[in-house]
Amino acid sequence: MPLSLTVLGTASPHPRPGRPCSGYLLRGGGAEVWVDAGPGTFAELQRHTDPAKLTAIWISHLHADHSADLLAAVYGFAFGGLTPPLPIPVYAPRDCARRLAGFFGRPDASFLSGILDFRLLYDGHTVRHWGLRLTSRAVDHDTEAYGLRAECEGSVLAYSGDSGPCDALTELVRGADVFLCEADVDRHSDGERPVHLTPEEAGAYAKGASRLLVTHVGPTLTPRSAAQRAAAVFGGPTQTARVGNTELV
Repeated sequence: MPLSLTVLGTASPHPRPGRPCSGYLLRGGGAEVWVDAGPGTFAELQRHTDPAKLTAIWISHLHADHSADLLAAVYGFAFGGLTPPLPIPVYAPRDCARRLAGFFGRPDASFLSGILDFRLLYDGHTVRHWGLRLTSRAVDHDTEAYGLRAECEGSVLAYSGDSGPCDALTELVRGADVFLCEADVDRHSDGERPVHLTPEEAGAYAKGASRLLVTHVGPTLTPRSAAQRAAAVFGGPTQTARVGNTELV
């Protein structure tokens, strides 16, 4: 199975009509991975696959616009008839399991062990599911956060997650066929540490890749304007990530 990316959601910082928050379905090498679980993406996921058949779930960071639909998934898996045959590995930053348990008033997430298998992400974490290899790198955000490099049969997808400018992005993008990158802010505020990218910064990092897919565009920009600004710097093929689209990598 060639590497492909289906867009489930792109909105920041909250879902909008017809536009859930960040979420993607990554397929390749016999694996299906739900990448980020922003609000609204669990419903979109069901348009494209049976969630019970997911190989893994990968969460870049624990801000709600990237992780809140894990709760919807728990209800689907535990109570909605979508129970997986084996617990699904969830690769996520620390405290992911504890936060879910807290919603149910439980001290820990052991009661979810029949459906979800929580595994801690860290800088340099690498895992292989059949023919799909996932490598995580810590990126510069205002909480523990990771970018992703997915490799399958010679194809490479890089994903920024949420990040300000940092060397890890350069490493993730190097030689990638597609760079899925946030362009959340119009400009940086004076005196504040950047925790997101401008379209121009997304375009500059994309120079390490063959193609740029712009996502997670914040409310001070439009997806179209962000893609145009990024493309002006990148100089290569640039598209806006659109809900429902599947991109071959």
